[in-house]
Amino acid sequence: MREKLIKLLDNSYSPYSNFKVAAILVTKDKREFNGVNVENASYGASICAERSAIVNAISNGCKKDDFDKLYIMVSGNKLSTCCFLCRQVISEFFSLDSQIILLDKNNNEKIYKVSELCPYPFNEGDLK
Repeated sequence: MREKLIKLLDNSYSPYSNFKVAAILVTKDKREFNGVNVENASYGASICAERSAIVNAISNGCKKDDFDKLYIMVSGNKLSTCCFLCRQVISEFFSLDSQIILLDKNNNEKIYKVSELCPYPFNEGDLK
């Protein structure tokens, strides 16, 4: 998966931050959906790689119960976790036991459960 992520980093559109991020969402039936960060001069219009991968999977007919793992790599030489906006979206579509795997180019890896990254998620129960 590391080599796929390294190659996918090239697809990032990040001319403002020069901080490239790639993500690969894997479903329970082993399908893979890619995502990269896509920046915009109006920063609020940017999208992170994690959300890009999730939207890609949903756009291709996946349902939230289909998601298994999410692999993430940034262009720097260290591991980086998801922003809190992505954590909120992850908590909507992945189970609390799903794995979020952070990788870097130096063969480092850190695995989190969604419950660890999102210990107090805002969900449908909060809307009632």
